[in-house]
Amino acid sequence: MADFSGRTALITGAASGIGTAVARRLDAQGIGELVLVDIDAAGLEALELSCRVRCHAGDVADPALWDRIEAGLPRLDHALINAGIADGGPITETGFAEWRRILSVNLDGAFLALRTALRVMQRSGGRSVVLTSSAAGVKPVAFSGTYGTSKAGIIHLARVAAAEHLKDGIRVNAIAPGRVDTPIWTKTDHFRQLEASLGSREAALEELGRQATGDAHGFISAATLAAQIGFLLSDAAANITGTVLASDGGYTL
Repeated sequence: MADFSGRTALITGAASGIGTAVARRLDAQGIGELVLVDIDAAGLEALELSCRVRCHAGDVADPALWDRIEAGLPRLDHALINAGIADGGPITETGFAEWRRILSVNLDGAFLALRTALRVMQRSGGRSVVLTSSAAGVKPVAFSGTYGTSKAGIIHLARVAAAEHLKDGIRVNAIAPGRVDTPIWTKTDHFRQLEASLGSREAALEELGRQATGDAHGFISAATLAAQIGFLLSDAAANITGTVLASDGGYTL
């Protein structure tokens, strides 16, 4: 049921973190072709995959990028709409330019990628889409106004798309991770300071989790989350659409 042999999948945010983990998982499960999108051209080129790969380096919020991708994409079976950026701070201290920067990538980029994927899937008999949301899009988290709002929008976008494409047999779901060990967390100055002061990466991850939520909900690996996304994309989830899978260790309960 998790055999992707001969199929084509699109992944945004593919150069690192969750996107890379899903690309590797689909590659291991026989995917025929991956269409990978990220602003990090070097990161895309560094991926070592055995399947056919087409890389598109660019800003996911650029409509012209998606016009080019759609023009050269005759078939699409699966898509992971995953590209995203994060930042935090009080609403009262968030500048409008920062608000627009986060929403441009996280929500505008998701809309453009999803629109392209669905158009191609309608023409070619596509199967499934997963959009990456966040626990912060389900549960209000202080100082995450911009990021959390963008991720809440992802959930509603996925549900609307699922309703619109029932007749096409295209399933659309979202996944809402808690903390995943990816560069969106670990490349920040704050994480580096924690790592230096506490003496290890593991201790820094644990402390970062406590600071974010006041508890010890742990980080999971990107590979673990990729397995869950792989399930939602696969035929094993053939009767699941319009749902949000919370993968957060119970944080949003």
